[in-house]
Amino acid sequence: MSALPEILAPCGSMESLTAALRAGADAVYLGGKRFSARKNAKNFSREELAEAVRLCRRYGAAVYQAINTIVSDSELEELASELEFAAALGVDGIIVQDLAVCRIAREAAPGLRLHASTQLSIGTLDGVEFAKAAGFSRVVLARELSLEGIRELSGAGIETEVFVHGALCMSVSGQCYLSAAIGGRSANRGLCAGACRLMFSPQGRPKNGQCALSLKDLSLIPHAEALRDAGVSSLKIEGRMKRPEYVAAAVDSLYKALRGESYDLEALRSVFSRSGFTDGYFTGKTGKAMFGVRSQEDERAAKDICPRLRELYRNERQRLAVDMELFAEPGSRVRLTVSSLGDSVTVTGEPVSEAKSRPTDSEEVKRQLTRLGGTVYLAGKISLRLLGSPYLSAAEINGLRRRALTELDEKRIGRLMRPIPFDRDRLSLAMPKTLNMKHPELIVRVERVSQLEYLDVKSLYGVIIPADGAKEYLDAGYPIEKATVYPPRGFDGDAALDTLTLAKGLGFKSAACSNPGELILCKRLGLEPVGGFTLNIKNSLCAWEYAKMGLKAETLSPELTAREASALSAPVPTGAVVYGRLPLMLTKNCPIKSELDCSRCTRRLTDRTGSEFSVLCHKEYGWFELLNSRFIWLADRMRDFNLDFGVLYFTVESKGEVKRVYDGYINRLPPSGGFTRGLYYRGVE
Repeated sequence: MSALPEILAPCGSMESLTAALRAGADAVYLGGKRFSARKNAKNFSREELAEAVRLCRRYGAAVYQAINTIVSDSELEELASELEFAAALGVDGIIVQDLAVCRIAREAAPGLRLHASTQLSIGTLDGVEFAKAAGFSRVVLARELSLEGIRELSGAGIETEVFVHGALCMSVSGQCYLSAAIGGRSANRGLCAGACRLMFSPQGRPKNGQCALSLKDLSLIPHAEALRDAGVSSLKIEGRMKRPEYVAAAVDSLYKALRGESYDLEALRSVFSRSGFTDGYFTGKTGKAMFGVRSQEDERAAKDICPRLRELYRNERQRLAVDMELFAEPGSRVRLTVSSLGDSVTVTGEPVSEAKSRPTDSEEVKRQLTRLGGTVYLAGKISLRLLGSPYLSAAEINGLRRRALTELDEKRIGRLMRPIPFDRDRLSLAMPKTLNMKHPELIVRVERVSQLEYLDVKSLYGVIIPADGAKEYLDAGYPIEKATVYPPRGFDGDAALDTLTLAKGLGFKSAACSNPGELILCKRLGLEPVGGFTLNIKNSLCAWEYAKMGLKAETLSPELTAREASALSAPVPTGAVVYGRLPLMLTKNCPIKSELDCSRCTRRLTDRTGSEFSVLCHKEYGWFELLNSRFIWLADRMRDFNLDFGVLYFTVESKGEVKRVYDGYINRLPPSGGFTRGLYYRGVE
């Protein structure tokens, strides 16, 4: 049998933490009051974080802190303070999305272990190589991977962490802007409003129960042994906003599944699910069966099952073996030594008296020493040296045992509470910024090469075209020096490699990257990498880190305000998406298939207000994109942006519409129709 992977439990409160540890978790992850991707969980104050770390040390469990949101320049000082406190606690790892955290840790606290959050959208070998180059010791893999994909990445020389149970987002993590676009609540900043759980339908305005973006909850617990054999380091349960009963049930089930024991799947489903569970990505069986909603029946089942599940964590789980050695001889002080996990303590009592009639029986001593209920210990090796005719009362033995185990707890806690040095003097948070106002040059990005037909491409500042259209672009007589190519979005490493290799062979020099793995792929192929907006660059430190990793230009996060974007510092040209129906989701499962097959595809979803969201189908590559119902229009506001370039992001527009929009931006025309200013003036929470 392969070594058992870590069971990693979510903790949104102290009660959930206790439930996780008592149910058998090897590690927990939690968040403070700031910079946590579950901002609406109760989360932990600094005092509670310190208490939580001490409790985990008592159990010998690891504790990881989620500092995994993207931040603005105005928040960098507070971010550094949060990392300094985490270092002082000696947490075992920091879960990270924003590369600003990597820079701060490298400069001030190189002893901090960093885990690449699933929000970094890592699902290829090149993504893993990026994580290693950026200084991460562990990668939380994207949830859209199959068993074969997980096995491949788990053999790439870095720890891997895989979500095995809990809520499943329709969108690839880190690539969702639906909540931000609809209500200004950013999923990348821990305030996802769960807009995907609202009603959407491909057949017009939805009726009750039509939720085309709502998936069932994930459960790979039945595949726990396969994941173990695939080399996964950590099996992660989602749910920092869930109740303690849920946490205990999921941990207990996973604990048993890893050991080949039976567990209660129905209880697990009852405590929380959305019409049951799915393993569709893992098994490669996507489609209608993956969709589900939280029903009233699900709610009733949870209410009924919770009292029984509380029994899973009402008492301590005895999980740490303790060896005991007791010495007793009349006239000498009784001595008890206890040892566990490499720690050992010895306590002494009063001098032992001579037995007046019957000496203390060794079996009675063992019986008292092994009364370990209410502790985290189970009896290991028991050694007794009873010389002469000693007499020990049960109360005396019990007192020695309790005192010894308390001291053993404290010794282990003290040993494992390892503060990590944090040197503020080595930290530089302010980066230089050119203050000369620029008016962004316009770059045209198209979904199809044919959309360029009515434009004078030779006069454009630049164009971004799909890599699989590179030959079509050249055959149309367009200038190669103007063009940057981009591979298909998603985690099909072969498709990205094939299309970029083709473009490279035709003479193209640069490529746009939508996830960190593509940056590494571009460098490997000798193409200049250009950062797309889905890298979520929101602050100057992150911008400088990506430039250090090789980006030659960067498109900033659409969650910046115009003022923030203009003030951001970077050592390479920077820009923003200034027109387009912004892709709000990248999905592995087609949302149309929640209700319709391909023969009846409508290529759009409609929400409860009647707004229509186009769906881009890239089924040849296995991926789909949900576009905003409104287009960003900033032609009349371009003077508000001190940037090198602005991207006109064309998707479903006809070639005539492309020409009209481009001319509108050249002439700084005001908007008309169903437009939005995006988040550039209202910002995000």
